[in-house]
Amino acid sequence: MILILTPNIDTEGDAYKRLMAHLSRLQNIRVRVHREQGAEQCLTEVYLIGNTASLSLNEMKALPGVERAVRVSEEYRVIGRHKDDERATHFDYKGVRFGQDTLNVFAGLCAVDEARHVELMMRALRDYGQVCTRMGAYKPRTSPYTFQGHGKHCLPYVFELAGKYGIRVVAMEVTHESHIDEIRGALELTGSPTGVMLQIGTRNTQNFELLKIVGRQQEFPVLLKRGFGITLDESLNAAEYLASEGNRKVVFGLRGMKTSIGEPHRNFVDFAHVPVVKRLTRMPVCIDPSHSVGTRSRCPDGILDIMHAAAQGVVAGANMILVDFHPAPEHALVDGPQALLLEELPQFLEDVSVAREAYEKRVRLAERYDRSLVAA
Repeated sequence: MILILTPNIDTEGDAYKRLMAHLSRLQNIRVRVHREQGAEQCLTEVYLIGNTASLSLNEMKALPGVERAVRVSEEYRVIGRHKDDERATHFDYKGVRFGQDTLNVFAGLCAVDEARHVELMMRALRDYGQVCTRMGAYKPRTSPYTFQGHGKHCLPYVFELAGKYGIRVVAMEVTHESHIDEIRGALELTGSPTGVMLQIGTRNTQNFELLKIVGRQQEFPVLLKRGFGITLDESLNAAEYLASEGNRKVVFGLRGMKTSIGEPHRNFVDFAHVPVVKRLTRMPVCIDPSHSVGTRSRCPDGILDIMHAAAQGVVAGANMILVDFHPAPEHALVDGPQALLLEELPQFLEDVSVAREAYEKRVRLAERYDRSLVAA
């Protein structure tokens, strides 16, 4: 059960103290408090964990300081959608809104190689009105002999260039808790010119200790990629690990499933799960057409496979796109064959806009038919 308290409740006040005293007397119930500081108000939620079936919803609603009570009806207690659950499905970070009704493009380098390429990418994004990017500093690789990323050494110039070109959020994978400290230190060193969205890659989706550590910090939002060889339920539970530790600013990423039947694509494209994740949870959903497709193959209609896949995800309601671009893919140290060219950025963005329009028309169509059914 979730108790949603009145906004800006004073945790030193009488109402809050009486509420917590009452909850502490409940048998076989653990209490976990989560506070979210927004721009205008602080929201407090109290999670009651244990045998809550015997608790009366009406009695819980009547407790001091409680604005609303929600009985958990799904397995995903924090990220899940529950009956009569009106909690927000969005969060704001560095002036960028992430929600199930928004769409943000994170185009950039899968792996940072040199400052010149980073600057070319940032400048192109600025010129086309973009405020988000992806920049890989830490790269887990299948082979121990391939490039593992420049790590903390590239962070200062990546962040400085992001600030120079007005990039507000940089998506960056971490594979160890020390990377969070390195990112935090580099941001402080450069005057915090931008923000970072920590990324948990597909190989670490079930690295539960890493999930707990990343979840306990609430400074950075998190993009969690689906595990490449596990069920959707298992991946959603990984997101629940993050949220249950305190960080609810989580975006769920679909990046394709590893299977031989996905060939000739790199992975089996799983973007049909975009609406499923939005129905089961309150998380925004990201698609990664680059790692799903894995090549620059072009269809007879003249459209790249990666653009086709991106459009499929957007038409299904995706809220974020993580896509590889590179000024010189032939010189990229990671995933060059799947990177789009900077000259293709305007086409990609316009193609995404066309797909988003189609999605919005589909939503309006559904609303119109819903109204006519209700009227009938």
